Amino acid sequence: MVAASTLKTFSVTLRVWRQAGPAAAGAFVNYPAKDISPDMSFLEMLDVVNDELAAQGIEPIAFAHDCREGICGTCSCTINGKPHGPGKGVATCQTYMRSFSDGDTIVVEPFRARAFPVVKDLVTDRAAFDKIQQSGGFITARAGSAPDANALPIPKGDADLAMDAAQCIGCGACVAACKNASAMLFVSAKVGHLGLLPQGQAERDRRVLAMVNTMDTLGFGSCTNQYECSAACPKLISHDFIARMNRDYLTASLRSAFKPAPANTGGGAA
Repeated sequence: MVAASTLKTFSVTLRVWRQAGPAAAGAFVNYPAKDISPDMSFLEMLDVVNDELAAQGIEPIAFAHDCREGICGTCSCTINGKPHGPGKGVATCQTYMRSFSDGDTIVVEPFRARAFPVVKDLVTDRAAFDKIQQSGGFITARAGSAPDANALPIPKGDADLAMDAAQCIGCGACVAACKNASAMLFVSAKVGHLGLLPQGQAERDRRVLAMVNTMDTLGFGSCTNQYECSAACPKLISHDFIARMNRDYLTASLRSAFKPAPANTGGGAA
């Protein structure tokens, strides 16, 4: 095969998962993608293919996207068996066709996880991540104007780690890459981000307990420490956050178990 980067245009075959809806049966369907520029992003290539399908009266391939800048995490596809494609540290929208060769067959399918049901074709419902966030991804903050930036000193090491965790875009690649469909990297990034900052200490125990328990309830699998998650992460978030979260969860569980019962103030019998 000739590398696409050496050609002005080239052609590939797309083997795309087509599924009309959540309850419908799905199957792979082949589509030619001709005269593709190596400088196209993967999503631009899908746009070209969809234009041709529409012109032929064929329903276009459904795929999710928004920013197309690797920021929102919406463009989640599995390309040749790898979440977001062959690149490292990039989302699907940042994957360029020069990563492939003339004549390649490219297999494109949605993220596979029980907690991410297929909506249509390459679109999955990742509302489970929103529910995890809602269970504990917040802080108690006084209403009013924002404090001055330097009013609350934070050690640089903690600030840097918190920013590393905050890069998580919630795309779900970690879940799709894991053989157990575990969401531990996503949850640990959210827990670690707030748990490292002084503003997040008030809910630190309640946050980690609520988010981990919500994750388990929603059907995500367990972590077996094989680290496919961090390898597939488009923001290169370290699996070290999982170990940090496990420590926080154990500490919070112990504190919760030994927390004294509230005093009886109702005036009834003791």
